[in-house]
Amino acid sequence: MSVKIVNFCVLRQIQNSFRLFRDMFVRLKFLWLCAVLCVFESCLCANILYVEPFTSTSHYIMLRQIGLELARRGHNVTVITANKEKNPPKNYHEVMVDDKKIWEVIGGGRPNVFTMSSISAEKFHEKILWGGGLAFTEVIMNSVQVQQLLAIDQKFDLVICEQFFQEATYILAHKYQAPLALVTTFGNCMRHNIIARNPLQLETVLPEFLDVKNPTSFWGRLRSLYFTVYEFIWWKYWFLDKQEQLVKKYVTNLPEPVPSLYEMQRKASLMLVNSHFTFDGPVAYLPNIIEIGGIHLSKSDGELPNDLKQLLDKSTDGVVYMNFGSNVRSSELPVDKKNAFLNVFKRLNQTVLWKWEDENLDNKPKNLVTRNWLPQKEIFAHPNVKLFISHGGLIGTQEAVFNAIPIIGIPIYADQYNNLLQAEEKGFGKILKYEDISEKYLESVILEVLNNDSYKKKALEISQRFKDRPMTPLDTAMFWLEYLLRNNNAEALKNPALELNWFEYLMLDVYVIALLFVIVICYLICKTTLLIKSVLFSKEINNDKKNK
Repeated sequence: MSVKIVNFCVLRQIQNSFRLFRDMFVRLKFLWLCAVLCVFESCLCANILYVEPFTSTSHYIMLRQIGLELARRGHNVTVITANKEKNPPKNYHEVMVDDKKIWEVIGGGRPNVFTMSSISAEKFHEKILWGGGLAFTEVIMNSVQVQQLLAIDQKFDLVICEQFFQEATYILAHKYQAPLALVTTFGNCMRHNIIARNPLQLETVLPEFLDVKNPTSFWGRLRSLYFTVYEFIWWKYWFLDKQEQLVKKYVTNLPEPVPSLYEMQRKASLMLVNSHFTFDGPVAYLPNIIEIGGIHLSKSDGELPNDLKQLLDKSTDGVVYMNFGSNVRSSELPVDKKNAFLNVFKRLNQTVLWKWEDENLDNKPKNLVTRNWLPQKEIFAHPNVKLFISHGGLIGTQEAVFNAIPIIGIPIYADQYNNLLQAEEKGFGKILKYEDISEKYLESVILEVLNNDSYKKKALEISQRFKDRPMTPLDTAMFWLEYLLRNNNAEALKNPALELNWFEYLMLDVYVIALLFVIVICYLICKTTLLIKSVLFSKEINNDKKNK
């Protein structure tokens, strides 16, 4: 019996030793595999320079996701920015730009932005975009930390720049001999379409900063054509020349030959646009122009504060949410229009949540709650929010689309009218012009959207389509940016017509020859007809003479 026990114990020891050896082998194999994967991943990790320096909060809300996600994926990301992240990844390095707002650099102080609701697109470019773009670009290039970065000898595998009237930054792609990717917080960009030789589609696609009530009408299409030509000529022959001067002033020791900024954008490898066909409408794009509309909605950054959560939870009749964004301040509304809102709000059954920038608001009704800042994305996710009163900014509009919230929009400038026109045409929004704001009309519009179920049904329909994609917008952006790294630029994605001159690209030589051919054929037909007619006429005369 004791022998059997001994044998059993020996057998158990052998089995335990075998298991221990097997476990050690598995662990070593796993560690070896991890080491291989780490080495492989390090091969894919790139040094990326991301230039998104514009100080507008709405721009940063969208753009920040790209830099952070690239860092989360293991890339070493250097970001030129005016907005500091609270808890970025360790491989996310910030180069801070002087934090100056567009109104500061233009000069003259901040205006009451509501006064801009009546200016034309041409005046908006003249007063804000051209002058402001140049002044802010100089702020970027002259910032201490940017100059320190430029003085360091280093290498980047990819340069990503925001496309927003700061083209001098594109030269950094040439400085570091890296592919250039562009990203815009707006949708379709006509200037880039012309350069990249993407179809313009002026009959259905508007320039991003042009407001046209009926885009497909004759006058709408004529206005679109005129403004496209106006903007492109001013941009290419005046604005870019001023940007070139900033390059020469602030970026030295560039590899020769130095390409023009026009050529830099023309040869850009990729363009990421903040649009999606479900909301913005179908557009024909080249393979290197990618829609990533709603990219900032792919990941949630936080939750509602407890006080707001309790407020929204208790608002069983629903919530009307009003916010004019980071650049337009509700507190600057004229007294008559402010009172119109207050008088209408107090008659609503719904709770009203309003971003109001001043500490005080006289005659505030009981159902109105104001804050100088509100976590909009988290508020929209609450099921009790029934209506969004907005200025029509694209970021907020996309957030409303994502969460299926009907919109009443008061456009002030830039792309806001176009965004709201899309919402109105698709049936989940209503445009309220600033000059039309009165107590009676405002109440009728609010009650129409709140009480007509068709607005909510259309919002749900568009929201479902907006979300229904093979990849999230963020994953789409990551795929194409890493595509550039994997494939060493992206020449195969570009239009081969870039190699043709403008005469050949527009097929003018072919059309001229075809026209000449038609003219020659018509001429020969006419001459032949006249000749036949002349012969017949001459025979007829001879016959008449013979008969006489």
